[in-house]
Amino acid sequence: MKNLQTAVIGAGLMGHGIALTLARAGQYVAVTDPMPEARAALPARVTDSLHLMGVSDTETAKILKRIEVFDSVVGAVREAAYVFEAAPEKMALKQAIFAEIEASAPATAILCSNTSVMPITEIMSQLADKSRALGTHWWNPPHLIPLVEVIRTADTSEAAMAATMDLLAGAGKTPVRVEKDVPGFIGNRLQHALWREAVSLVERGICDAAAVDAVIKASFGRRLAVLGPLENADLVGTDLTLDIHNTVLADLENRAGPSPLLQQMVAEGRLGMKSGQGFHAWTPEQAQALRAKVVSHLLALEKLLEG
Repeated sequence: MKNLQTAVIGAGLMGHGIALTLARAGQYVAVTDPMPEARAALPARVTDSLHLMGVSDTETAKILKRIEVFDSVVGAVREAAYVFEAAPEKMALKQAIFAEIEASAPATAILCSNTSVMPITEIMSQLADKSRALGTHWWNPPHLIPLVEVIRTADTSEAAMAATMDLLAGAGKTPVRVEKDVPGFIGNRLQHALWREAVSLVERGICDAAAVDAVIKASFGRRLAVLGPLENADLVGTDLTLDIHNTVLADLENRAGPSPLLQQMVAEGRLGMKSGQGFHAWTPEQAQALRAKVVSHLLALEKLLEG
């Protein structure tokens, strides 16, 4: 992969992971954030993440030398070949950032917005040159989850799509093309279809939340990393898949809006780990233990799949 200058706008959870990933792959990365404390904390945050991944002090030092922090968007993007925006999920904010990026970055720079569900077309709607603009949905945490969804708008050029796919693949990611800018792209549409049925099972009194989570973790969840749903359909046979769908699909949750149970929980302040109560009860220690378990699992899975 050719060494290029990249820029990351945002030094928080997503931004530092994107910068870390690109720098680890040999790219020079210019990072900025409107918050001085976020800029100041970036080196330590990258260091902590690299050490958690088992990266040596020597290699960490080399990676940090490839990351430079700037106090403005103008400074960060002025020589960038790629710009990755990782700002909060607010439409007006993202549009304002891209207006500043377009005014300051080289005319050849490819402009990428990191968002999980927001329409890329709307984010980029005010740009003069929309052909070089696209979406890159990095999954959280971006330095541990391989997938990046690369989202095309009606205006995105094939050259911009292909170049971004190449850059991400060269950085060790698993880029996937999303050819139409639809809400949730691919991953979140699949994930929230599962969540909708999971919430419905509890809402309808079929089982409790613990049973839902146990069923998924102790059955098909174990094989999802190596056996996708359509591979599984081929494995069991599309004829059997059709028979199952003829029996099951009519009884699955199909309401267009969110679950009344979920709406009630939010209205009551049952917001999950942050409030101590959601579908499950959480102490701060339990929440931290689960977060640590997820990171440990992802690291172990990566090593297993690489082997």
